[in-house]
Amino acid sequence: MINNVVLVGRMTRDAELRYTPSNVAVATFTLAVNRTFKSQNGEREADFINVVIWRQQAETLANWAKKGALIGVTGRIQTRSYDNQQGQRVYVTEVVADTFEMLESRSVRERQSGGSYNQQSQNYSAPTNSVPNFSRDENPFGATNPLDISDDDLPF
Repeated sequence: MINNVVLVGRMTRDAELRYTPSNVAVATFTLAVNRTFKSQNGEREADFINVVIWRQQAETLANWAKKGALIGVTGRIQTRSYDNQQGQRVYVTEVVADTFEMLESRSVRERQSGGSYNQQSQNYSAPTNSVPNFSRDENPFGATNPLDISDDDLPF
């Protein structure tokens, strides 16, 4: 059986770090992951996925990754259920993360996204147009001159 999840998205809020009675760290957060297609009205939608991470990884994430941070998560999907105070059965599906990776630095996020980041309140406001331009018309190497290579120098 295979149960692997790989997600890349932005944190919708700071992680909530708690400790179990046996002093094991656990952090919970929600990751906003953009869908690859647009809705009928032409807007891009996102899925908001609940994530749980344990032990040292939980403490590290809570200390370094804040609201708006772009992170990658690997882990597995887990479903569980419990009875709430009204006696109703509640089902929960979440990602249990094994590892996470910060995918951009705070300074890069501020500079490239055009959004504003307030370090004191940890608020991130996304720019209105955050879709990168992957047009083939742009030269990925900047405004450089074409390489001057003779056919005799090519290995094929």
